[in-house]
Amino acid sequence: MTIARILLAFALLAGCHDGVRDAPPLRLTVMSFNTYGAGSNDGKSIDETVAAIRTVDPDIVVLLEVRAESDPCTAACPATGPSRAPAIAAALGYSFYEQQQQNEALWANAILSRYPIAASTGNDLGVVIHVAGRRVAMFGIHLTDYPYQPYQLLGIEYNGAPFLDTAEAAIAAATAARGPGLELLLADLASLADVDAVFVGGDFNEPSHRDWSEQAAAIGRHPAAVQFPTVRRLESIGFIDTFRAAFPDEIEKPGYTWTPLTSADAADDHHDRIDYILVRAAGARIESAAVVGEQRPQADIVVTPWPSDHRAVVTTVSIP
Repeated sequence: MTIARILLAFALLAGCHDGVRDAPPLRLTVMSFNTYGAGSNDGKSIDETVAAIRTVDPDIVVLLEVRAESDPCTAACPATGPSRAPAIAAALGYSFYEQQQQNEALWANAILSRYPIAASTGNDLGVVIHVAGRRVAMFGIHLTDYPYQPYQLLGIEYNGAPFLDTAEAAIAAATAARGPGLELLLADLASLADVDAVFVGGDFNEPSHRDWSEQAAAIGRHPAAVQFPTVRRLESIGFIDTFRAAFPDEIEKPGYTWTPLTSADAADDHHDRIDYILVRAAGARIESAAVVGEQRPQADIVVTPWPSDHRAVVTTVSIP
């Protein structure tokens, strides 16, 4: 090969590299929505649930509780009846994947996407989605709500769970309750290869260490500062809590997702942020994050009537 041809080859390779580097970033809007049966618990159709998703117009949606609760619903509360995920996906024109395994990280979950959904992970917690020639993994988890450490620390009776006196006891109880589900998620995450971004969304049924902070305890918002383990563990392996990245001041912007059904001063409840979207991707930029719910100031995006006992969360992320 002549010197001129070698130089031309290098020039072409450099041009291809610049083309990849200068390509527009991948921009995705992701929603996590505990639907409270998608109307089935209240004897309603899916219409209100679909309207809430349409208002946000996400690219990907993690849906939780797409089947009805058993009656009575106590600490042991299996899902019952048919899933409403297929009808919701059809109404929106989305692809969907029903997470049908029974394990510690699932409770009537589904993942919807306006892009094609490919393979699922071994514990059924996530899928790979093909977006504009790139591969994105979306995980949806629903961890146990029993025992629930905020109630244990506040002396709120919940199915006989013991009350707790210290942050250390709450961390130990949270680890015992949700650790098995988290281990399944970590195993599925470790099985991934050749993906450009990984999202984890869902109802963790556990507050964040970033919300139960020393500052929040000092103003009496929470009974103590607690380093809750689940979000902290995911952050330790490179995930970003998208809402708290967008709103780092937990005092100014608490972002409560639990619950729109009780007042802030209810003696038998405690409002918290327990629904999340986390992302792990090189160079990820959090463009926006919001709570979706029934009214301001509790929600940034208002949808009425609001159909669930949880508010939803949504984020827009750009990935180089």
